[in-house]
Amino acid sequence: MSRQIISPLPGIFYRKPGPGKDPYINEGDTVSAGQTIGLVEIMKQFSEVRAEFDGVLEKFEVDDFGVVNPGDVIALTS
Repeated sequence: MSRQIISPLPGIFYRKPGPGKDPYINEGDTVSAGQTIGLVEIMKQFSEVRAEFDGVLEKFEVDDFGVVNPGDVIALTS
């Protein structure tokens, strides 16, 4: 059964900590509870999006630079 990682607020989702940097995590990677999987930016304020459970990141539901709203599913883990 998949578990959802939800956006805490509205903004733009980023999979990388900055231009030219590697993504925080890729699909198929193992993820730990509390691990950052991306950032949501709103008005130049960046908030980390963290996994709530240990597992494997199955799929991102939002593209890099995609618009998210509070409660949107960003990724699925198993």
